[in-house]
Amino acid sequence: MNDWASLVFAGMVLFGLGLILGSFGNVVIARVPEGKSVVRPRSACPACGTQILGRDNIPVISWLILRARCRACGERISARYPLVELSAGVVFVLLGWWAWQSDSLGLLPLLLAWGLVGLCLAMIDADHHRLPDALTLPMLLVTPAGLLLAQLLGDDRSWLDAAWGVVIWLGAIGGLWALSRGRGMGLGDVKLAPSLGALLGWIGLGSAVVGLLAAFIVGALIGITLMLVHRAGRRSRIAFGPFLLLGTLIGVLVGEPISAAYWSGFVG
Repeated sequence: MNDWASLVFAGMVLFGLGLILGSFGNVVIARVPEGKSVVRPRSACPACGTQILGRDNIPVISWLILRARCRACGERISARYPLVELSAGVVFVLLGWWAWQSDSLGLLPLLLAWGLVGLCLAMIDADHHRLPDALTLPMLLVTPAGLLLAQLLGDDRSWLDAAWGVVIWLGAIGGLWALSRGRGMGLGDVKLAPSLGALLGWIGLGSAVVGLLAAFIVGALIGITLMLVHRAGRRSRIAFGPFLLLGTLIGVLVGEPISAAYWSGFVG
């Protein structure tokens, strides 16, 4: 099998893994905000309570076969479920591609963990305007463990840069939270910041800075757009967690090239 065939196969595996874990992510998104177990009971139709059969729980495919309706009661099934699964698949492929072309496959397990958890957190924050401790706090341990695993697997980067990433992100997000007394930034965002800063700092300080700036720029653009279309006002609360997580993805994928291009142009 040549390199391109191997790469395509790996992409298909990552996409399939993303679909499967994205299906589990739908359970996390629905149950964690309510303090329910993500393991038991089995998934059931929200309308009629009928447990979902295994054949009706195949990511994306079952939704298409059922024509977006419950087999038992005919209630419509939201397109959000397959969209979350597809999003996880696409994110996994993007992260796998970055890890391969950056010679950072040792970091891939942590990246995939963040891909799934980040998607769940973004959806929960958009729905409930909060980032549950049940997801943010474990990642404070998972992230350094994932960085250590990456180092053991040959991704020998700088722990000092990871620490600086924490300082940059926690300083910015925590500072805004303190200055606004929690009105401009939620405490959940503060709890999320160290993990994201460490991950991006490990990749490079350029990624940490670009990711943070991207979060604020995208957040500002979305906020302005919502006000222009009268979907939000000046005092409306807009969840910022999704922008932090999107900024992190941008920082991972293109943070270093953007930073290098900026400094090259600046110095030149």
